[in-house]
Amino acid sequence: MAANVNQQKYDAEQIQVLEGLEPVRKRPGMYIGSTGPRGLHHLVYEVVDNSVDEALAGFCKNISVTIQGDNSVVVEDDGRGMPVDLHPKLGIPAVEVIHTVLHAGGKFGGGGYKVSGGLHGVGASVVNALSEAMEVEIKRDGNVYRQTYSRGITQSKLEIVGEAKKTGSKTMFKPDPEIFEDVDFDYDTLEHRLREMAFLNKGVKISLSDERASRTKKETFYYEGGIKEFVRHQNKTKEPLHPDIIYFEVKKDDEVEVEVAMQYTDRYNETILSYANNINTTEGGTHMVGFKSALTRVFNDYARKNGFLKEKDEGFAGEDVREGLTAIVSVKLTQPQFEGQTKTKLGNSEMRGIVETSTNENLSAFLEENPAQAKSIIDKCLLTARAREAARKARELTRRRGALDDFGLPGKLADCSEKDPALSEIFLVEGDSAGGTAKSGRDRARQAILPLRGKILNVEKARLEKILNSEQIKNMITAFGCGVGEDFNEEKLRYHKIIIMTDADVDGAHIMTLLLTFFFRYMKPLIQNGYVYIAQPPLYQVKKGKEVYYTYTEKEQEKLLARIGNGVKLDIQRYKGLGEMDETQLWETTMDYNNRTLIQVMMDDEPAADETFSMLMGDKVPPRRKFIEDNARYARNLDI
Repeated sequence: MAANVNQQKYDAEQIQVLEGLEPVRKRPGMYIGSTGPRGLHHLVYEVVDNSVDEALAGFCKNISVTIQGDNSVVVEDDGRGMPVDLHPKLGIPAVEVIHTVLHAGGKFGGGGYKVSGGLHGVGASVVNALSEAMEVEIKRDGNVYRQTYSRGITQSKLEIVGEAKKTGSKTMFKPDPEIFEDVDFDYDTLEHRLREMAFLNKGVKISLSDERASRTKKETFYYEGGIKEFVRHQNKTKEPLHPDIIYFEVKKDDEVEVEVAMQYTDRYNETILSYANNINTTEGGTHMVGFKSALTRVFNDYARKNGFLKEKDEGFAGEDVREGLTAIVSVKLTQPQFEGQTKTKLGNSEMRGIVETSTNENLSAFLEENPAQAKSIIDKCLLTARAREAARKARELTRRRGALDDFGLPGKLADCSEKDPALSEIFLVEGDSAGGTAKSGRDRARQAILPLRGKILNVEKARLEKILNSEQIKNMITAFGCGVGEDFNEEKLRYHKIIIMTDADVDGAHIMTLLLTFFFRYMKPLIQNGYVYIAQPPLYQVKKGKEVYYTYTEKEQEKLLARIGNGVKLDIQRYKGLGEMDETQLWETTMDYNNRTLIQVMMDDEPAADETFSMLMGDKVPPRRKFIEDNARYARNLDI
């Protein structure tokens, strides 16, 4: 084909060179994940990580985080204070290099910090780039030093502004409203993360204060027991099977540290949280493989040695020895290698053997020294093993029903004709009536509908074999096509959008919570990888003559009425359920790709999610009552 002589010029002049921290402002999502709430809070974690690194190095005991009245944040520590001497190559103070040069800091050369959590992050320079104002104050060498920045650019020279008897660093930053959709920090989000950091770094005191009007609050997190107290915290709404939390800590050659805490409960699901250099490795990795492998071997060996398993008996499977287990596996190492889709999977091959050996030795010793507690755990494993066979048969039946072709799909499913999962979506619709409306109003090419009759089983209180005998759950598993639990295979997922569509009332919220509990406990990758959504049907329809408006929140409704009201006669309908809309209305407001609003279900904090599901769906009433009392103000507009 002849070249088009008029084609756009493409030579060196078209290659844009971004100076300094410009790339961060151009593409903030590449550095902090998003410009929504997740990215906003990530800024705080980046600064706190630097203080925690000082603590890991043994120089810091106290870290404070303060949300100020104008939504700026101050992070202060009592570490050594950031270096202020001139950088040998750049000729500017080291603190200025840290805040204005990408990938600069004491973590990359190996000399500043042996173990660093912040190494996985992006550093103070990115926080500077995305803040409209930033000020750093350093106490060291008997002086107080100060420097200011804005949007990645240095605003003042480093200057001495006073004398200091102690050492430490204080950073104030105010997120840039030009970058972030909303610059309002959520106290609870920060609280969960900072508590987690305190659990993972025993002996470090982390305080959080909120100084915003009408929201003043302060908490301090300090745990001498470290991850032992983390396990106790995660189990506070569960019933432990044995009194002692199994704990061990192993250090190897001053390069690697392994810490494990674990306790069995009466629950039917497992909660194993793994960390590498304080980073929650949600996709697991070599440390998790080593731990699980050792767990299975130790309990099989102990059960055979002590007569719980006879020679002819089949040994425990991995899932048998993990049912009801709450465990924290935390490793710290000098050169972590992260892999996986979200860079949250540890790849260091040597960590498997180190964790496996450590767990073998220490768990075996605990069982030998505590025979009564060991028996409680083994008895549960034996019950689980017997139940596993029933679950296996139920899984086989479910797998056969859903295998290979559409003839195995549930009868209530109205499938779509599209075969590409990336273009297909399935609506889980509350009730047959709304399900029928959705079937009539949908895009048959790409949208499948599965009506749900009433509330599904609460999986928090049931074993897998009972779950797989539930018709509602079987229908979902079969429709999704990706299996469940140990058999889950993401590549076989038939729809890349699973959309929960329930009424905007208490029953609808309950059904949604039951569904999310099932996904979290038995199909967690659906949430981790962003396949689950919540539909947002409208609360009101407002007619003004021939004009029709829909509003989705009380605030939207108030704004609309203020704009168009003016004494004009309006026909206002408050929707109490999906069934009140006809197929056209449901399509236009809730299912049309161009007009609808979907909320993507994300999991930024796995420990907090586990804690919440345990509390909401478990047996203990007092924690649930407290949660309802604390959050009742958010539910004032729900229909009861």
